Amino acid sequence: MQGNPNRDDSDAVEVLNPQGRGAALILCEHASNKIPDRYQDLGLSESDQQSHAAWDPGARDLALALSRALDAPMIASTVSRLVYDCNRPPDAPSAMPEQSEYIEVPGNRDLSEAARAERVQTVYTPFCTAVSDMIAARKAAGLVPHLITIHSFTPLYFGSQRDCEIGILHDSDSRLADAMLAEADQLPDRVIRRNDPYGPEDGVTHSLKLHGIAQGLANVMIEVRNDLLVGTEAQAAIADELLTLLRPAMATLDQQPPGGTHA
Repeated sequence: MQGNPNRDDSDAVEVLNPQGRGAALILCEHASNKIPDRYQDLGLSESDQQSHAAWDPGARDLALALSRALDAPMIASTVSRLVYDCNRPPDAPSAMPEQSEYIEVPGNRDLSEAARAERVQTVYTPFCTAVSDMIAARKAAGLVPHLITIHSFTPLYFGSQRDCEIGILHDSDSRLADAMLAEADQLPDRVIRRNDPYGPEDGVTHSLKLHGIAQGLANVMIEVRNDLLVGTEAQAAIADELLTLLRPAMATLDQQPPGGTHA
């Protein structure tokens, strides 16, 4: 990746297309299943490290496709969410979970305050700083972005099948979600739902609140069922479908007075 002017990496975060001039900023908190050597695989088997518990399969590639299509900067964590979940605050038990669905995480058991602080400092803080710096730079350039976070979810969770295919999630600011859902009839063959398979009550809107609502940015979290993201063709197809919702939704918000309406 050296010599690529569109990429700027650090150990815990990657910033792609930082000079993008589009109307969005794309985040992918669960982009990677990498566990740095110092954590000794967290005591996990290889299969557990590859599972959806460790990351959101397909999410990074989907986020990258949207970044390219929208000429949007993209910020992604390069560390597994089992080391630290960048969509959780440091005081949340799920930030460094001892168990994820059926998978126990030995390396997260009985963590000392010092060990927790080290992960906050080396994984969470660099991610948040990169996002804050990008938002500040965009605002300084007169480009107030729409914040879009990209995730994937497993079709089978705790033995229950999920029929939702695309979830449009929001917290107290529903402007962008509302505008996207207003376009959902453009995809009649997709099962698209609001705050499904997760919602604010599940603690999944941390990034939306911290980087979106607190900054006055319209924001949305997009969840795609990961069996729809297997392979580059499938990822490209889903990206096109999401653009069918996102482009008119962002255009609608850009025509509204600053501040808009909230749920």
